[in-house]
Amino acid sequence: LGLKGYGTFAVALFACFISLCCMVAFLLYITARCRNIGNTGTSEMMRSIKKVDMYALSKIGKDSVYSYFVTDKIFGWMAALTTLCLQFGILVFFINASEANLQNDRTDVQFTWKCPRDTYACENTAGLTDAGW
Repeated sequence: LGLKGYGTFAVALFACFISLCCMVAFLLYITARCRNIGNTGTSEMMRSIKKVDMYALSKIGKDSVYSYFVTDKIFGWMAALTTLCLQFGILVFFINASEANLQNDRTDVQFTWKCPRDTYACENTAGLTDAGW
C-alpha cells in the first residue's frame, strides 16, 4: 500500500471507517425515507421511534456518556462529541508514540541484549536473575 508508518495507516483506516459509516447511514436514511413516504408524523411512527431509542439506550447503557447521542438536547450532544474527540486525541497520541525510532538513544524502549557486530556472542545486560529481579 505504500504507507509510511503507523500514523499514516491509522489515518487511512479511520478515513475508511468514517466513509463506511457515512455510506451505511445514508443507505439507512434512504430506505427509511422510501418506507415512510406516505406516513408523516403518525403516532405509530412516534412509538416506533421511542422504541428504537429505548433499545439503543439499553445497548449503550444509561450511565454512559454516549447515551447523550440518543437525546435531542444540544448539551448532551456536545458532551458526547467532546468525549469522543478527547478519546480520539488520546488514540492519536498513542499511535504516534508507538512508532519507535530504534536509532534514537532517547527512546523508551530498553534493549537488554547486546550483540556486538564483531562477535557472535550476545550478552544480557538487564542484570536480572532467573527469579526475575
